[in-house]
Amino acid sequence: MDVSVILTAFSLLFLAEMGDKSQLLAMTLAHRYRAGQVIAGTFAAFALLNLLAVWVGQALFEWIPQALVLLTAAVLFLYFGWSAWREAECCDEDEVHLVKPNGGFRTSFTTIFVAELGDKTQLAMVALAASTGKIWSVFIGGTLALWAVSLVGILCGATLLRRLPKVWVHRAAAVLFIGFGLLAIGHLIVSGNDLRLV
Repeated sequence: MDVSVILTAFSLLFLAEMGDKSQLLAMTLAHRYRAGQVIAGTFAAFALLNLLAVWVGQALFEWIPQALVLLTAAVLFLYFGWSAWREAECCDEDEVHLVKPNGGFRTSFTTIFVAELGDKTQLAMVALAASTGKIWSVFIGGTLALWAVSLVGILCGATLLRRLPKVWVHRAAAVLFIGFGLLAIGHLIVSGNDLRLV
């Protein structure tokens, strides 16, 4: 396990997901169902999503030249940074959509899984796993971050988001994404890798 990768994944995904739709969904679900069911369903959904993400990232790490992976990761991180900065401008317009109730665990699992499949946080985990090759460190850090954000949403409800402006959270996430994108570019330059595929 690489502690620095765990901390990187945790900090990046925690900030990126704070105030995002999955946290708002978890908040809303907690108002309808028992907190234990919502926590279990949410945790299970994120664990499965993150396993899928790191496996894809590991395959990219093994099969694609590292220079191309670093360049792709840099572009993704810069895009996510730009996207998060734009979200800060309209974060008050977020709406939460609920599915029909089928029991707390099943509804929470399905809602979070569908909402987050292919989301920026899952793609960020793919990029981190692909660029570092440390899939279990990325999995642990990312999963703990998403669980923590969900717990904040479930246990603290809307109080936290009223005290901490979502625009600040989105902008902090944007700066972090852009920083990691620039670090990936810097690593590509320093390592002297080229983009030849053969």
